[in-house]
Amino acid sequence: MSIREASHAGSWYTSSKQQLSTQLDGWLAQVPSNTKPIGPQSSSGNAVELPSPGCRAIIAPHAGYSYSGPAAAWAYKALDLSKAKRVFLLGPSHHFYLTRCALSQCEEYETPLGNLRLDKDTISALHQTGKFDKMSLGVDEDEHSLEMHLPYIYKLLSKSAPPS
Repeated sequence: MSIREASHAGSWYTSSKQQLSTQLDGWLAQVPSNTKPIGPQSSSGNAVELPSPGCRAIIAPHAGYSYSGPAAAWAYKALDLSKAKRVFLLGPSHHFYLTRCALSQCEEYETPLGNLRLDKDTISALHQTGKFDKMSLGVDEDEHSLEMHLPYIYKLLSKSAPPS
């Protein structure tokens, strides 16, 4: 079985399961359960609750957690996973030139909290469209943009449905 190593754990974020779990819990707890929108038009409305019911997509930073951990918590706190069947994760490639989207060939993504299983059937179906390339394991592990989201995803999925 091919497992993508958490190659940035220990440098971009802690590799300690206990410390990482505590950090994520702390950052998520600092985000209020409701907040006033800040946009020019939305700020005139009422406060919104978090998670935002039906919120199925977020944009979150992917820098090291010392820079982006608390900001990412705001995005992840807004996400409503109550009806999620799978999570699609999109990120830029910083080290390898791509002409189109690339798919992982791994079966699991490692995090210090535990591994996330990839939906190989969905990945295969996407690849069969001819619109996606496959990433080598080396390219996958060199890139940090997706990895920085994995601990948050693991944490939130573990809260909504304990990992199998």
